[in-house]
Amino acid sequence: MVFKRRERRSIGEIVGRSLYPRGGWVRAFEYVGHRVRRLPDTPEKISRGIWAGVFAAFTPFYGLHFVIAAVIAKLMRGNILASLMATFFGFPPTYIPIAIASLGTGYWMLGLPFNAATFGFGKDIPADFCGIGCRFADAFADITHNIKAIFTHERADWHGLQSFYEEVFFPYMIGSVIPGVIAATVCYMIAVPVIRGHQTRRQKVLRAKLGQLNKKTPQVGDDSA
Repeated sequence: MVFKRRERRSIGEIVGRSLYPRGGWVRAFEYVGHRVRRLPDTPEKISRGIWAGVFAAFTPFYGLHFVIAAVIAKLMRGNILASLMATFFGFPPTYIPIAIASLGTGYWMLGLPFNAATFGFGKDIPADFCGIGCRFADAFADITHNIKAIFTHERADWHGLQSFYEEVFFPYMIGSVIPGVIAATVCYMIAVPVIRGHQTRRQKVLRAKLGQLNKKTPQVGDDSA
């Protein structure tokens, strides 16, 4: 096949490229920004799509960000393709600050203490303390154990998943709304004038090129042709 890769990529290479794309994240962002600016739609509609994508990136529903962004963009009458591209606001280098902002807001809304110890850092932390990383590990262990329990005589245990939901997922979910709205609104306010300016400059360039082509094209009845 014409477009088939000559060499198959290993699983490690695929994972590595998902964490750090070829050319770096700066180049990847420049490419996404270039594609968004060139979308054939109004600046406001494209920016509404960007709003939807950035907001979706703050939600804890990893793996469903495309779906969430597309639904929100549809409801807001925004550009769906722009919303899908804007979900890349959430990528490995921004996962930690997004999680801290969302979890911190959720803990604040629920009246729970939130500090470095929540992530298992700091001094004087008890040996049996279970932070966020521990909760993720317990939830994953419960999932694998309960899957095995379906085919064996072992009993299912949901304690780890319950603790993960109460201490991580639920605070993350409700806490992601405020920072998500703020970040999405800031991106929208920046995107509208930037996209409008880009479209204006592009139209001027196209009109200039069209004018040059009209000058070079011989007119009907022109004796000089």
